[in-house]
Amino acid sequence: MQSEFEEPSNSEIVLAPRARILLLAGRIGEPSVVSWCEELLKGAVAHNDRRRPSITWLGGRHGAAPPYQDYWPRVWAARGLLYVWRPSAESAVLAGLRDPAWRVREMCAKIARRHALHRAEPLLTHLLDDRVPRVRAAAEAALTESARSPE
Repeated sequence: MQSEFEEPSNSEIVLAPRARILLLAGRIGEPSVVSWCEELLKGAVAHNDRRRPSITWLGGRHGAAPPYQDYWPRVWAARGLLYVWRPSAESAVLAGLRDPAWRVREMCAKIARRHALHRAEPLLTHLLDDRVPRVRAAAEAALTESARSPE
């Protein structure tokens, strides 16, 4: 069964993640991309679901070359939320801050920083003790930014 969504072209798949995500949002609408990223991040949809765009839109060439670690689609989905956003995605990001994969936690902390997610503060505080230095640094940066921005 073929997907109803076009794959990125050879010239599109090598674009920077932000450019690919914004290009897809221009084609199918930002709300659709945000919803897809939310679903992927929560594990509500598989990365290879033919009813959704190709994971290569989020993961680029890396997404085209499975097998890769099972957490990468969640990382790529979270990264997508850095560039396209709707408040409805907040619950997916909060869940991602508890993800067993450190790369997902790190990316979700970056989202919390970019979008000033004050509800994430308790989870970010907990991540200050994460075993992975990059997660701790992302959590600290998010909390610092949150202290600067009004609620």
